[in-house]
Amino acid sequence: MRLGIVCGHVVLNPALESYTGKKLVVLEPIIMENLRARNGRGGGKSLVAIDELGAAQGQIVAFTEGREASNPFWPGAVPVDAYCALIVDSIDVEPRTSSLQTEVRK
Repeated sequence: MRLGIVCGHVVLNPALESYTGKKLVVLEPIIMENLRARNGRGGGKSLVAIDELGAAQGQIVAFTEGREASNPFWPGAVPVDAYCALIVDSIDVEPRTSSLQTEVRK
């Protein structure tokens, strides 16, 4: 699961039957550097996901990709690569720590 920012929505014309009643959104994944900087930027390559939660533009969501993205529609078959799993309320990022010792002392 990754985090992303809702950047817009997609309209299919003509609509695919398997997507009837489903909202498609454009997500920009958030890279760790931007998460730590708390700058509100994504930084990743944009993608399209199904959103049944009603996330608004600018909101942060957690999304799944690949085979797991189609699990909410089982036993039906929906051709989907990404699915919005939750809307994020808050994020708490721990400072980066390094377990590598940079200097050896005797």
